[in-house]
Amino acid sequence: MPICAMAIEIPPFQFQIDLTLLTGISLWSLALYLAFFPVSELLMEKLGDWMNRSERSLYRTQAEFDQAQTARESMNAFYASLLSVLPFLGVGSLCNWGVALSLGQSWTISLGLIAAIGCGVYELGRRDGQSAK
Repeated sequence: MPICAMAIEIPPFQFQIDLTLLTGISLWSLALYLAFFPVSELLMEKLGDWMNRSERSLYRTQAEFDQAQTARESMNAFYASLLSVLPFLGVGSLCNWGVALSLGQSWTISLGLIAAIGCGVYELGRRDGQSAK
């Protein structure tokens, strides 16, 4: 077994996960999430609103709906924040695949780390610029 693979055994199944691939996708997704944070925040807000509206049909009366409103909206915000990451994971996997195809598998983590740091610095600068206004 190579160093960059992890074997998972769940009887009767056995499969391997390529840790380089998983790390590269995670770093590229983090970089894209930081670079496009206003988009991810808007996506999270829209998903939360949609979940809150769609959940209204599950309650029979307005009193039941109002009684569970705080807990329900908190859970919907949590689920929306988790779901808002999925598009960035998809695009991050495409970026990782492109780097692996063009430069080789050994460059995926390096360039993903550089992109994550660069986008993190960009996000800090963007927030600092907004607070200065």
